[in-house]
Amino acid sequence: MKNRRPFTTSTDGGVSLHGLVDLPESASAPSPVVVLCHGFKGFMEWGFFPYLAELLAARGFIAVRFNFSGSGMLPGEERVADLEAFRANSFSADLADLLVVLDSLEEITDGRGDLSRLGLMGHSRGGGIALLAAAREEWMTRVSALVTWASIGTCERFSEAQRQTWRQQGVLKVVNGRTGQELPMGLELLDDMENHGGRLDLEQAARRRRAPWLLVHGEDDETVPAKEARQLSSAATDPSQLEIIESGNHTFGSQHPFSGPSRPLIETMNHTQKWFRRFLGT
Repeated sequence: MKNRRPFTTSTDGGVSLHGLVDLPESASAPSPVVVLCHGFKGFMEWGFFPYLAELLAARGFIAVRFNFSGSGMLPGEERVADLEAFRANSFSADLADLLVVLDSLEEITDGRGDLSRLGLMGHSRGGGIALLAAAREEWMTRVSALVTWASIGTCERFSEAQRQTWRQQGVLKVVNGRTGQELPMGLELLDDMENHGGRLDLEQAARRRRAPWLLVHGEDDETVPAKEARQLSSAATDPSQLEIIESGNHTFGSQHPFSGPSRPLIETMNHTQKWFRRFLGT
């Protein structure tokens, strides 16, 4: 896509965050901005993300996506390149990365973004991170629309037996089903889950956030059960809307590499672009 360009920004610790911006073909005035957040073991070029970014740009939005530093992924790569970054990642680190990107949007969009019309979208764990950002005091009134796909409903993702093994060994390994790569998770993530003091409470964030929120979830989600979406929706203050996609799995029928949109993904994207157009305008 000719109106797609890369960007790099840095965290306070000097870690580089790599991203891509999809721009509308033509815009006579600053355009609304939507920031996209990938999930666990995901990356900004995974599956539906390029397709979604193109769709949003075609509808007049500036679509900003990036790799969380803890993903260990580099632009254009298909496997985790930095296993140490993946090992040291945490929910709080992902949230800090997103806040850096939000703070850098004027530079990232070269001044072409209308930051008074700002949207957030996240998939899976990225949905939880987007929700936490929207509930932050400094962003609560600055995020104008929020959409989550298959979002986690809690950051408590592991059993007591897994946690005991994790503590004993200092690491818990997970396998990337797509690549077969064994990926280590360090104690930083476990400590984050156990000692967050409410900072990672997603139901609390659902009550705090003010942005109009669309929750989309597949009825057949095998990774994050649809009951988590229903729990978040029950906790959410208005305005919010829950859409359950019939026959939708965790990725709404998508795989990587992307082979085209499935019916559940088309339905999900239609809900999404209509929500952003309703609350951000184009």
